[in-house]
Amino acid sequence: MSGSYDDSVGVEVSSDSFWEVGNYKRTVKRIDDGHRLCNDLMNCIHERARIEKVYAQQLTEWAKRWKQLVEKGPQYGTVERAWCAFMSEAEKVSELHLEVKGSLMNEDFEKIKNWQKEAFHKQMMGGFKETKEAEDGFRKAQKPWAKKLKEVEAAKKAYHAACKEEKLAISRETNSKADPALNPEQLKKLQDKVERSKQDVLKTKEKYEKSLKELDNATPQYMENMEQVFEQCQQFEEKRLRFFREVLLEVQKHLDLSNAASYKNIYRELEQNIKTADAVEDLRWFRANQGPGMSMNWPQFEEWSADLNRTLSRREKKKASDGVTLTGINQTGDQVSQPNKHSSLSVQSNTVQSVQSSYNPFEDEEDTGSTVSEKEDNKIKNVSSYEKNQSYPTDWSDEESNNPFSSTDANGDTNPFDEDTSPAMEVRVRALYDYEGQEQDELSFKAGDELTKMENEDEQGWCKGRLDNGQVGLYPANYVEPIQ
Repeated sequence: MSGSYDDSVGVEVSSDSFWEVGNYKRTVKRIDDGHRLCNDLMNCIHERARIEKVYAQQLTEWAKRWKQLVEKGPQYGTVERAWCAFMSEAEKVSELHLEVKGSLMNEDFEKIKNWQKEAFHKQMMGGFKETKEAEDGFRKAQKPWAKKLKEVEAAKKAYHAACKEEKLAISRETNSKADPALNPEQLKKLQDKVERSKQDVLKTKEKYEKSLKELDNATPQYMENMEQVFEQCQQFEEKRLRFFREVLLEVQKHLDLSNAASYKNIYRELEQNIKTADAVEDLRWFRANQGPGMSMNWPQFEEWSADLNRTLSRREKKKASDGVTLTGINQTGDQVSQPNKHSSLSVQSNTVQSVQSSYNPFEDEEDTGSTVSEKEDNKIKNVSSYEKNQSYPTDWSDEESNNPFSSTDANGDTNPFDEDTSPAMEVRVRALYDYEGQEQDELSFKAGDELTKMENEDEQGWCKGRLDNGQVGLYPANYVEPIQ
């Protein structure tokens, strides 16, 4: 390479054409842009894969949470199964989106990464081998023509300067002829100056025309060489463009779940599950299991027996087990009657009413000023607090007789359906340990089970509670903890 040649010095760029000296650099830059575009496409696919993963996780969490709420809620029968089918759909769609995420990262992302590594080769001094080869090719093709172009520019500059000098000399000569004070010798010098200027104009013009002709003769070869290098760059870019198109089509196939047979089957199955919901069947089931179709142990006449009525209270049993001698045993009529249980039924119905009125899924979140997470927590608590297995007490009399029509009043004028002015406070608790009831009036439960505490702990450490299946009995107070 000649030291006197510089493609950016001494040449005025007259246009933005590719053929101008140095304008090939845009084509060379496209190679570096291709490498950066590969990175951009990989980042684009990586972000989409992360979105697919997060969406799949959210679907799974949503399905798990709502399946528990529906199973514990008051819905039953075939409509419950149809409702749960939505959660099953979410779990299956979640799996499909995880597969999409895997395809994007394991196939498409890796394919671009490997192609980029094979197409672009980094140099020790920085940059890419392909970029340097294109740069060198264009400079080599442009060097002879650019050199002649510089000669043309110099000849043109000299010719224009000679023309300017000739015009100035003629102007001076013309002015001197009108000046009588100018001697003939000075006039002769001005005329000689005009003659030399005309000769310089002829010489520079001839040189300018000659250099321009040489440039014109070199132009076809220059264009051929530049076209050859440009085509090489075009072929390299064509490979990248075709590769990008191929990858984008594969990404489209991975994202398009509408053509996946498994995706269509999910919604076909969901539709079938919803259509199997039968209101008549659910009403028949509820009548048989929760309504008039249930069996009933109707009251019958029972003979009086002294042995059957000499029962011990829980406190007296504990004292007996501790070795304390019993000095008296209360008869049935001496026992303290329990609070009227219909009051708890009234409290529960009011609680359900308040839950239903406070939980509005279409309520505008901005009106309350609370955050989305707080609203979600409140909704979960409200829905889960009213469970399908929540039992309603039916024993309005004392604990021993268990007769809804018996009276605690001597005159027998107490109505079990009247409102109680002091309803018992009920608290939901969770079992810490397994407990197996030792007697008939004791409850049995497993660690983690939830039940309702109906009465506070007595002196012996026992509480009265109710399981979700409606069974009422005693349990050790230290075996449970309140649900926060």
